[in-house]
This record gives sequence, C-alpha cells and structure tokens, in this order.
Amino acid sequence: MKISVLGCGRWGSFIAWYHATVLKNNVILYGEDGRESYDILMAEGKNEYVALDESITLTSDLAYALKRSDVIIISISSQALREFMQKVIKYPVADKVFVLCMKGIEETTGKRLSEVLTDSGIESDKIAVWVGPGHIQSFTAGVPNCMIIDSTNDELKKYLAENFKSNLIRFYYGNDLLGTEVGAAAKNVLGIAAGLLDGSGYTSLKGPLMARGAFEVAKLIKAMGGNEMSAYGLAHLGDYETTLFSPYSHNRTYGEMMAKGQHFGKLAEGVMTAKAMKSLGDKYKIELPITNAVYEACFESDEFGKGEHDCMQVILKLFDRSIKNEFSF
Repeated sequence: MKISVLGCGRWGSFIAWYHATVLKNNVILYGEDGRESYDILMAEGKNEYVALDESITLTSDLAYALKRSDVIIISISSQALREFMQKVIKYPVADKVFVLCMKGIEETTGKRLSEVLTDSGIESDKIAVWVGPGHIQSFTAGVPNCMIIDSTNDELKKYLAENFKSNLIRFYYGNDLLGTEVGAAAKNVLGIAAGLLDGSGYTSLKGPLMARGAFEVAKLIKAMGGNEMSAYGLAHLGDYETTLFSPYSHNRTYGEMMAKGQHFGKLAEGVMTAKAMKSLGDKYKIELPITNAVYEACFESDEFGKGEHDCMQVILKLFDRSIKNEFSF
C-alpha cells in the first residue's frame, strides 16, 4: 500500500512512522516548508516523538505527495482543514482515498471534518476517519491500544481496518460516522474540563465528569441524527483515559495550566471544539452544561480563566443546576 501523510506534527509524524516501521508500507510525509515541524524533521530526521525511518520520503511538494499514493491520510489542525483542502483539490485527487486522523468540529460552521471534505468536492465514499485512544509516547514504547475507523462506505472502512491493523493497534470499524466524529471531537472538550478539575484541586470529580460528559455528548449525537450509543464507544468514552488522565494529553494539560493561571503553548483542539459544540447545542436546543462551562472558562476571559479560584467558580456553577433524573434525555 502506498501512503501519503499530509501534516508532520506529532500525529502526522507518528502515522508515517507507524506505516513505515510497523506495517512496512511505502510512505511519503508532507509538510509545509518553513513550518517548524517540517524544518525540524528535515534537519534532524526526528522530532520529540519519533525518528523517521529511512524509507520515509519527507517532502514539501504537495503535488508529489498526492500523485504518488493511493491513500491520503490528513493530520493537521482541524480548524485549518477547509483552507488546506483548497490547495489539495487543485490536483487530480478524485480517485484517492482520504483518511482523516484528526479530531474536531469546524468552529465557523459547526460541520464535521468529513463534511468539510465533501464541501471541498471529495466524494463521501472516498472518505474515512481514524480516531480513538492512544498516545504516541505509549505506542512507540510498544504499548498497544485499540482504535476505530469509520466511513459511510462499508467496504472502505473494513478494508482500511484490515490493512492498518498490527500487534500495536487493534482496529474496529464503526457504523455511525456522525457519532464517531462528534464523539471524537467532544472528548477533547472533556479533556479540558478534566484539566480544570486537576488544576483546581477537584480531581475526585473526574468520575462524575466522565459519566455526565458521555451522557451529554450522547444527547448531542442523537439530536444531530446519529446513534447516541456512539458516545460510549472507542471514539469518545473509550478515549477518556488518554485524554482525561494522561500527562501526555494536550487538552487536559491546557485545562490544568489555565486553572493555575498559566499558558499552554501547544495545540489543544478542545478549545475551538467547545465553541463549536456550544453553537450546536444552541442550534439543536440541547443543554450541554459541561461544554458550556469549558467554553466559559476558555472564552469569557474577563471573568474566568485567570487562575484556580475563577476556574473553580466555573465548575461549582454546575452544582447550582436543578435536580433531575440521571438518565432523562
């Protein structure tokens, strides 16, 4: 299998490493010349996560990366996807398979990332998503995990799951693309909430956070037309350990540092996803109290997000809500 990975940040570089080192596929890794992530790999042949196998072709030539491979895996910032796809569709890509290994909801439109690709002219039966739990640091240390591939194309998702599997990653295929995408994106919002609890000294509330968070996301998935049970699968609940507890989690670390009045300089996709989810909750008239609390902490900076005391107030506001049946939709 010929693979091109577009994006050479932490996940993009890992995916290239995985396909080349573990699966022994032919891999092209694309990055933009002048970007720090690409320049480091070009100069050093490695970054803080992986060392590139000699078989990987590193390039800043997008046309080359698109032409040479049958399967195109994209791993970039979710909010940059629409603009990036305008570059991609300048080339003949109608026969390519696109796999999104990224998690988010477009903040300006509330659209899922697969919808951004279809908006860009890619046929839906050529699109799949690859999500689920796992940290690069664990994978490269040989610690296995389970992940999920989903698509509206049943044959495609089964083909990819079969050909991407290894002793390091066990793949399942999903049957609810909407729920898989929303669940995968939303877990990053819950990761920020977990970090707020850690940073505020309320770590013991992570249990209720997980229970209520999954239920909240299930309500949103159902309102949007998906299967609410997707919230309890690998894309969302199954990813809680790596997102809500791990020291490697960018989103959890972002929330913890915010609660301590500190700045986290790396990408935390949950920030803009919280904004997108708040808009979706308003659109579908679904109450999303945890999402709204994270939004408040991230964006209502005049009142919140300035340290432990302020973030504690965001959390404690959730306790002021009216009493209700635990499982009432």
